[in-house]
Amino acid sequence: MYLSTEKKEEIFKKFGGNAKNTGSTEGQIALFTYRINHLTEHLKKNRKDFGTQKALLDLVGKRRGLLNYYMKKDILKYRALIQELGLRK
Repeated sequence: MYLSTEKKEEIFKKFGGNAKNTGSTEGQIALFTYRINHLTEHLKKNRKDFGTQKALLDLVGKRRGLLNYYMKKDILKYRALIQELGLRK
């Protein structure tokens, strides 16, 4: 599996504060970003995998919603997060 428990804990520890804080907005955005990058690489090799393409679009929409929420909540932390994740916005 491409996303092990250790990798998830590492992502949440880096962005969410600790490994058990899986509900934090920052951690969820970082996890979605990791999954989006993985699916993007998969689709570069498998252009006709339409199920994965649909899943990718769903994840991008979920991340966009969380980013909009986070921007309204705290604009400075939002800017730092998109800078650290390397997102365009």
